[in-house]
Amino acid sequence: MLNCKMKIMKIIKYTFFITAFLLTSCNLDETPPFLDESIYQDPASAIGARDGIYQAISSYNSQEHRLFVENLYGGLMYTTRGGGQVTGNDQVTINSLKPGYHPFTEQVWQGLYTVVSRSNGVINATTLPNESNTLNDVAGNAFFTRGWAYFKLAELWGDLPLWLELPDSNNTDKALSSEHEVYAQILSDFDNAATYLKGENQDLGYPKKWAANMMEAKVWMKLATNSDLRDALGYSEAQCWSNAYDEAKKVYDSGQYSLLPNFSDLFNRFTGGENTSESIFELQASAEAANSQMGRNFTPWRYKGTARNGHFGWFRVARVFHDYHCSIYGTKGAGNGINSVIIHDKRYEGTYISFYNQAYPNPNNTARVYPTGNGNNNMGATQPYHFKFTEKDRTSMNQYGDQNLIDLRYAEVLLMLAEISNELGNGEQMIYLTPVLERAGVAGEFARPEWTQGQEAFRNAIMDEYKFELVGEGYDGFHARRRGYDYFLNNTILRNNNPINNSERTLFYSFRRYQPNREIVFSTNEDEVMKIPIPLSEINTNSLIN
Repeated sequence: MLNCKMKIMKIIKYTFFITAFLLTSCNLDETPPFLDESIYQDPASAIGARDGIYQAISSYNSQEHRLFVENLYGGLMYTTRGGGQVTGNDQVTINSLKPGYHPFTEQVWQGLYTVVSRSNGVINATTLPNESNTLNDVAGNAFFTRGWAYFKLAELWGDLPLWLELPDSNNTDKALSSEHEVYAQILSDFDNAATYLKGENQDLGYPKKWAANMMEAKVWMKLATNSDLRDALGYSEAQCWSNAYDEAKKVYDSGQYSLLPNFSDLFNRFTGGENTSESIFELQASAEAANSQMGRNFTPWRYKGTARNGHFGWFRVARVFHDYHCSIYGTKGAGNGINSVIIHDKRYEGTYISFYNQAYPNPNNTARVYPTGNGNNNMGATQPYHFKFTEKDRTSMNQYGDQNLIDLRYAEVLLMLAEISNELGNGEQMIYLTPVLERAGVAGEFARPEWTQGQEAFRNAIMDEYKFELVGEGYDGFHARRRGYDYFLNNTILRNNNPINNSERTLFYSFRRYQPNREIVFSTNEDEVMKIPIPLSEINTNSLIN
């Protein structure tokens, strides 16, 4: 880990030439928010710098574009953006796991490097440890956000320019650091974040130190399941699983978090509130992004308000995955239609929506998509909407939303501890898994037999459980890919492709079949499906990248 003793660095006062030259690449996506180093030594002003970092995280590039890219590149979600045809640009590129140089990926790159830049401004201008608890916490937030941004970047791109300092006229470009070097730095950042972030007395809406422990556990799990990364860093698989357990257990033992009784309340501020006991890291849309487009982009067509084009419903859950979920935690009866399957999983209503009365133009009109509807006219009719990010105020006339976005939550920690315990063979896995299953209503009578069928069966089932619990929340690709290409191919890609290519019957309608002109067939090319190419804007402006 890095020595946490930092020295005050002067903020670079950029000339117009330097700023203009570098604005298009990741290294100087923007100048630091303040040009006077003293601003970081005043607690009140430093808090403003901290909030500036979180404002960057909840910007359109770092939030809406990031979720679009993460979800469509995660293997469980579809989009109907651009007309709802499988031949659309989004559908044949990033949604088919063929990202190429999709414009949204470049914007995500720029947005996350803005977070890195603002974090570096705080870190490099703060003496640590500091006599001021406020300045310690502000620096802890900066370490957390930099580690979080690099984690997101590394998951999508792998090798990266690793900026830890502020650039100057003699330091304008950065060569790529290898992926294992990036993860080593991420571990260091989260270690520092856990040291300096506040704990129980943290300000409402900001991550406590245990958020850093959770992220560090994620990295150790990544290393445990990736031999190339852990070998390069000199760790054994057993060491990585043990370290992951230690970090996740700190979150569990803190006593700071608990599951909400009702899953759907996590995504409905009117019934569950915000910054709840389950939330570990939550983006404060109302405070930091009053122009959030989350509700507009991801609320189903005509679900709220009275404006014809006020919301787009871009996110769908792939029908193939939806049916797989329902086949695991449901009972198929006779006949066809929504009532032909008894769904036991209580997470269903908070995750999917396929029927509602339209808010515009006539509330007596209904919208029906699969599985409530059996229409087969286009992709939009055959894929259920993702409901988690839907604006729940159906009377809202606003384009902009102010609903917070949960990035990390306690249920995932419990699933992580269950997986880790299974790998360590410590016998604790059901201690952590059972509360998640009980809330979902799939313990006891409806429990999967795999939970008692040995390590490998448990492993495959727990990897499914991440999907059922977290689909669409931004970590689908992380969990699906971290066990390597072969696992991703067999348990995500082919699970989607095979029913389509074989024209299998859908679960809810025996007279409907999955088909390539209604579903999206994913690439199986390892070079396409595992990492996104470095954006052309970075290649063209960074002389140290070929």
